[in-house]
Amino acid sequence: MSNTYAIVLAAGQGTRMKSDLYKVLHPVCGKPMVAHVIDNIKKLEAKRIVTIVGHGAEQVEQTLGAKSEYVLQEEQLGTAHAVGQADSVLGNLEGTTIVVCGDTPLIRSETMEALIAHHNESGAKATILTAHADDPTGYGRIVRGEDGQVLRNVEHKDATKEELEVTEINTGTYCFDNKSLFETLKKVTNDNAQGEYYLPDVIGILQAEGARVSAHVTSDFSETLGVNDRVVLSQAEGVMRNRLAEMHMRNGVTIISPENTYISADAEIGRDTILQPGTMIEGTTKIGEGCTIGPNSQIVNSVIGNESTVHSSVILESSIGSNTAVGPFAHIRPESNLGNHVRIGNFVEVKKSTLGDGSKSAHLSYIGDAIVGTDVNFGCGTIVVNYDGKKKHTTIVEDNAFIGCNSNLISPVTVGKGAYVAAGSTITKDIPEDSLAIARARQDNKEGYVSKLKLN
Repeated sequence: MSNTYAIVLAAGQGTRMKSDLYKVLHPVCGKPMVAHVIDNIKKLEAKRIVTIVGHGAEQVEQTLGAKSEYVLQEEQLGTAHAVGQADSVLGNLEGTTIVVCGDTPLIRSETMEALIAHHNESGAKATILTAHADDPTGYGRIVRGEDGQVLRNVEHKDATKEELEVTEINTGTYCFDNKSLFETLKKVTNDNAQGEYYLPDVIGILQAEGARVSAHVTSDFSETLGVNDRVVLSQAEGVMRNRLAEMHMRNGVTIISPENTYISADAEIGRDTILQPGTMIEGTTKIGEGCTIGPNSQIVNSVIGNESTVHSSVILESSIGSNTAVGPFAHIRPESNLGNHVRIGNFVEVKKSTLGDGSKSAHLSYIGDAIVGTDVNFGCGTIVVNYDGKKKHTTIVEDNAFIGCNSNLISPVTVGKGAYVAAGSTITKDIPEDSLAIARARQDNKEGYVSKLKLN
């Protein structure tokens, strides 16, 4: 939108959260609240976005990075005071400014776009985003005239009995003519019980000066939810989770039990993928088409190809190819890369390793700091011994190698192409291509030994 600017209020400490984490950084569906707000504003193509920071300023800036400009509100003296801090950045610009609170993660870009469009079409100096609440207690009321025009915005504590019956409430999101906003902010006083400068006072001043004030109603009250404590945070999480589940289902994903499935806001899931109960998809995970995930699986910041299966397993910051099966009860630790048609079975742990196409480890094994070729088989109980007590070392297993059950590969070591390791071996030296390595003591049977032992 041309000549559109945005101010995000994110300076409050959030004492009611009772947390060491700055309020707007509390996640909703795996993403900080303020990041939801900023990412939706970015869709508006606003020319400049200014985030007002205070407590936890450094953490907010680290989280949002270059998505926004930042202005510090050193003292938290109210919302009008907070917006006024952006004067040096936006004050002289022509255009429309939207003001949004950083603790309203559920507000959609479509709603903000509709608010701005209504504001520009109405010719108002200020436009309030409103909603109808079943229980408007505590909210400012929007009082309209017979012609539907906004007469005034009345705070709950100042409302008459008739005004308290009004269900249209002020959500705390606004659009302003930018220059009018900053000129009027200078006229706001702190003559109130809290001694603070309140942004809604701008509305009253503009109306007193004869300026037009408008209101745009959003049909979804949940979008206006401002998170002030852990209870409301949970409510926002529930709304967002349902919203995301519906989006993915409408895009062709089957979710067996949406109420028992957790999907992050930044996850991508291909069509015809099935999510079974207990599945948690976190971070920037990307899942291809035709996969089956779960039950009871956790996938974090990972990529999974098409037609793959993850059954009751954990995958962290790794890449999984197509037609690959993981689990049940497997653990894929960070920086692992599994190729196509790979099989990782029950109680197998893979850490910072690459497994080529067609390789498999079906059960009870540990593969750490390894580079594994194609069509390699790890027998049950295989351990890659990658740690000497001080350093991690790399093991290389080349294409078509076969590692027998209960074998130890003492890193650093290389198993050559097509080589075999006999079951029960502890390998400490490189194995040449197409060789059989046997590294175990020769069996010696002591006949009659047990009977003699029992007599003693």
